[in-house]
Amino acid sequence: MQALAFIVKLRLSRAKRTYADLDELYASIERSRRTDPARPPARVRREVSVSCTEVLGRPCYTFAPFARSSGRHVLYFHGGAYVHQIQNDHWWFLVRLVQRTGCTVTAPIYPLAPAHTCEQTVAMVKEAYDVFLGDRDPDQQVVMGDSAGAALTLALAESLEEAGRPQPKELVLISPWLDVTMTDPVLPELDRRDPHLAVAGLREAGWLYAGDRDRRDPVVSPLFGPLSALGRVSVFIGTRDVLLADARRLRELAEGRGVPIEYHEYQHMFHVWPIADIPEGRRAAERIAHLVTRPALS
Repeated sequence: MQALAFIVKLRLSRAKRTYADLDELYASIERSRRTDPARPPARVRREVSVSCTEVLGRPCYTFAPFARSSGRHVLYFHGGAYVHQIQNDHWWFLVRLVQRTGCTVTAPIYPLAPAHTCEQTVAMVKEAYDVFLGDRDPDQQVVMGDSAGAALTLALAESLEEAGRPQPKELVLISPWLDVTMTDPVLPELDRRDPHLAVAGLREAGWLYAGDRDRRDPVVSPLFGPLSALGRVSVFIGTRDVLLADARRLRELAEGRGVPIEYHEYQHMFHVWPIADIPEGRRAAERIAHLVTRPALS
């Protein structure tokens, strides 16, 4: 019932206009630029230890438990269609993850379009991986993200694959946006169901992010990457999410290429519901916490 109420709230607030109306999209981009770089709320410091490290001139916030850390380190990339800044829901989801698992989490505040394109964003993502996880045992590494951040997670894993470097213990993709071309034939039907996202705005944001690159370039749309030597991948997606098409295609490709994938498709759930503090979100977040803490594949 709380998930239904959340969807009704999205409908009544006309949240979908941000992505359905390009004028609204650009207005929202301008608002997001005013919070760049974003900072965690002051109240977060009462719940976890917070530190900040600059990578390529951008802040990366690390949350750690006050007690001893488990040793697992999560690198988390927030969503926002590459044009919107990290939100309060992201920060509190990460706080809950630290408290539930004892892990350490780092959230890079990566550069956004249209001021920056994928060239600068992916460069910062790779550098952040090297700084925070590069010298850590892969069995202690988890890379995770939602929406556009899930695409950055997969793009990073593909770059490690191409370089012959070990894969993280877990890749966790929450409502992943993996193909910015937005050309899948099922998208019109999914668009009608989605109370938040819309194809028109995502397609425009994809153009802004790609810059001079082909939108099918795996750096931009990692669904077109090799996807052959990845580690363990887990996907969380809802059926009221326009990105359901991307998730289903990833499952099909991964299974065809022998990639170990856990696919979690939740009926009636909306975009990035696992970070929402509602019962359905908390249940999905509990599963994500299990992924962080479970042993690596032998």
